[in-house]
Amino acid sequence: MLKILKMTLLTILAALFAVIILVMVFFKTAPQIGGQASGMRHDEMEKSPQYREGKFYNSVETDTDFSFAKTVKVMYQMVTNTQGREPEEKIETFAFDAKQWVARNEDEILLSWFGHSSVLIKIDGKTILADPVFGERASMFSFMGPKKFDYSHHMDVNQLPDVDLVIISHDHYDHLDYPTITQLKEKVKLFYVPLGVASHLESWGVPTENIMTFDWWDEQLLDGNIKLTFTPTRHFSGRGLTDNFTTLWGSWVIEGSSQKMYFSGDSGYFPGFKEIGEKFGGFDLALIECGAYNKESWPDIHMLPEQSVQAALDVKARVAMPIHWGKFNLALHQWKDPVQRFINEAINKSLSTHTPVVGAVMMVPSETKAEAWWNEYK
Repeated sequence: MLKILKMTLLTILAALFAVIILVMVFFKTAPQIGGQASGMRHDEMEKSPQYREGKFYNSVETDTDFSFAKTVKVMYQMVTNTQGREPEEKIETFAFDAKQWVARNEDEILLSWFGHSSVLIKIDGKTILADPVFGERASMFSFMGPKKFDYSHHMDVNQLPDVDLVIISHDHYDHLDYPTITQLKEKVKLFYVPLGVASHLESWGVPTENIMTFDWWDEQLLDGNIKLTFTPTRHFSGRGLTDNFTTLWGSWVIEGSSQKMYFSGDSGYFPGFKEIGEKFGGFDLALIECGAYNKESWPDIHMLPEQSVQAALDVKARVAMPIHWGKFNLALHQWKDPVQRFINEAINKSLSTHTPVVGAVMMVPSETKAEAWWNEYK
């Protein structure tokens, strides 16, 4: 009997060891994990005031306790508490019209939202694509992880018009998508990314000369007339098991000849929003993170919807559009909660909002739309 127990224990230990080896091999070799900064890319990071002892840091104290116990608890809740976190029916969206996009050149911001944080922007005749995630899942795996909601029309790289620039806010899977970037590298010649993220793109075949890296408050002119500035957020980064905080995160300010807009990326609420609003004097449009929050587990790195409204007010947005919702099941709240709470708070605070249907091509501010289309779905 003792011999059988020993054999069973050895078999279990051998199986566990094999699993550990397989996991380690996966994270070392799977291309979607991305690359590790070295050489010139590492030197760029070392010069950043935000970087020390191998990691980037937020500008304010931030709770980033991702302990094993907390992770297991959240994962258990994600698996067991599923009611209402995804739409029960197909969401009717617009088929993106590239011809309409090319034809429209009014002196305003042209915008099309593809769900979550993926947005196509035209300003002063230049087309900018932000945080494009067109793959099936916001995950390191092709067979598991958050799958995109059922839309009547999903965007893909082949439907895009000519894109002058891709901007990335940080390297999490719901903002930096390996299959999307591998397709875009043949179509787009310019990528603006945070420090450290260039190593991911280079490992996926994007030419080094096509990538420009940014620290907080770095700025660059696009074709001499559009200024982009990479601005702080309160978040973190990482795509593997041990690489949290090894690349930078942030938001983008885009200034055209007569219009200005803000793209928040991901962030917990922090004083930096007021600083951005004061520095740039307000924005015609602010795209503000709203969704994938968990008050107990990560209150410092994502905002509650009411905080998202306050962030829009802090940056002095004339029109605010909630993003980071409506496409992936990434948290414990119901899928419509973020936008509903955002709109209610925006009404209370007299903030104008833009809530377009996915795929619609619309001008802001003249075509600003505050329609609660999500109420048609369960």
